[in-house]
Amino acid sequence: MQELQVWRYHADALQKEVFMKKISIYPGTFDPITNGHLDLVKRALRIFDEVIIAVAPSQKKQPLFSLQKRITLIRNAISTLKRAKVEVFEGLLVEYVRKKNGIAILRGLRAISDYEYELQMAHMNRRLDTKIETVFMMPSEEYSFLTSSIVKEVVSFGGSVKDLVPAGVEKALRDKLKNRK
Repeated sequence: MQELQVWRYHADALQKEVFMKKISIYPGTFDPITNGHLDLVKRALRIFDEVIIAVAPSQKKQPLFSLQKRITLIRNAISTLKRAKVEVFEGLLVEYVRKKNGIAILRGLRAISDYEYELQMAHMNRRLDTKIETVFMMPSEEYSFLTSSIVKEVVSFGGSVKDLVPAGVEKALRDKLKNRK
């Protein structure tokens, strides 16, 4: 009888592991979200059951858009991606990942210049929780140069960022930057 209970315990544990959702957390300020960000989300959804875009308030970076506006822009941009969602997070990233039952942190690497910082962060996160992996993905070649900062700068000088950001983001940038002049 005791052997049967042990077997049931192991079978239950295995079943939970097999059916556990594989959730990835994609943290950042997303000020604003670009097609490069969306490219990573779409490709990550081939690997993970769910991707949570975790938006940090980040007053240190002095974002152009309010936290609520960034959430709205992201929500509109991912409206067709049923397994992607957006949330606000504050505090230690690994604590947020644990709270969401995440198994991985998704990070994009565009160039060697991104690598050193991201490597340091990945090592620190692993030190804080060895069960959470960091997954690095390269953007598609067409977005390998793209940053939110470059997008904001181009729009501020009247340039077009069509095909680099969702249409709603381009409009929001134009409206916001037009009012700053």
